[in-house]
Amino acid sequence: MSDQPETRPYPGAMNPPGARPTPATSATVRELNLRTVWRVIEQHAPISRAEISRATGISKPTVSAVLEDLLQIGLVVETADASRGFTYGAVFFKPRPEAAYAVAFDVGARHLRAALVGLDGAEVVRRDAEVDGLDADSMIGAAVVLARELAAAAEIAPEAVKHAVVGVPGVVDRHDGSVWEAANVPGMQGWAAREKFSAALQIPVTVENDINLAAHGEYARGSGGTADSFLFLSIGTGVGAGLVLGGNLVRGFKGAAGELDSAFEPEYVDTPHGPEPDVPTAIDPCAVAILQYAAAKLPGEQDLTMERVFELARADDTAALDVVDEEARRITNYVAVASAVVDVELVVLGGGIGLNGDLLLTPVAERLAMRLPYPPRLETSALGSGAVLAGAAALGASLTVEQLIRDYFRG
Repeated sequence: MSDQPETRPYPGAMNPPGARPTPATSATVRELNLRTVWRVIEQHAPISRAEISRATGISKPTVSAVLEDLLQIGLVVETADASRGFTYGAVFFKPRPEAAYAVAFDVGARHLRAALVGLDGAEVVRRDAEVDGLDADSMIGAAVVLARELAAAAEIAPEAVKHAVVGVPGVVDRHDGSVWEAANVPGMQGWAAREKFSAALQIPVTVENDINLAAHGEYARGSGGTADSFLFLSIGTGVGAGLVLGGNLVRGFKGAAGELDSAFEPEYVDTPHGPEPDVPTAIDPCAVAILQYAAAKLPGEQDLTMERVFELARADDTAALDVVDEEARRITNYVAVASAVVDVELVVLGGGIGLNGDLLLTPVAERLAMRLPYPPRLETSALGSGAVLAGAAALGASLTVEQLIRDYFRG
């Protein structure tokens, strides 16, 4: 076998949430064998029949039958392995990423990012569109245009695209794919995202919370790959978290796991109408909240942004360093609460604020060491703004493979 690193599948892609176990039949055993052999080929290609048999414990005749199925589906292709020298006529197998494609979308308030990916999750073509001011339904039309452009640029037939994965801000209902708690995009509250995207694109669509996808992107291709249990904390215009435990993405009962903002009680201020929540509060580390604190510390700065605050802090401006220290305190509050409950090995900071690890990692780590007996390691995102799209690509590839297998056995 080769020494290539293991490819991490999307957590739960082969076993959707809520799926009930069914009695084993010869057909289901055949499918299970096929999935097992496929994963081994995906992770260790090029690989021979004998090596597959040894790695899986499946008999050689059964492996040969499974390989015929995989060749029929188009998921694998025969290949040579010149690196091994004389191989006594052995035939090797490797994945065929171009067998089918998926399209990944990252829906934001200002940008719609899209990528066409093969079955290995690697980007074939990437396109972005400016969507500032568009409402949720208008995003659908923009996505359809991008999907057509991607297929044309890759010179593939539109029907070769089998699945789409859409990352959206907000809580995604695990049953009907509708979106809730989404304030960034007009018209997204209660939006039937899965139904509308699927009707417009005319392919199956999976909708997922963008931070959950970013967490998987880090797990599959970024900083999260060093741990099976980690928290991805995105800090920008808002705060969101994605939690991976034991290699599985935790969505929660209603799909709202990681909505940390709702866990903190706001501070209250007196108004003519009585006490009302002070928003932003002195707890929230998001840009809106911390900029209120920064404005008081840096009164001479006009049109202050967090980018400017970090720039001044790197120039050793005392007031800006104080703002960064306050931000570290707020981030620590969020990380400490999550870590005390689930005891993760690693916390990955992302988002426009979280990526400033040179200024934030050390003070957050020092505070966590004082508050927790077993503080997690801290790293910044390796994927940056591309984490959501990377996660959508990985999920799209896994679901497309599953779709091809399902269609083969049921078609």
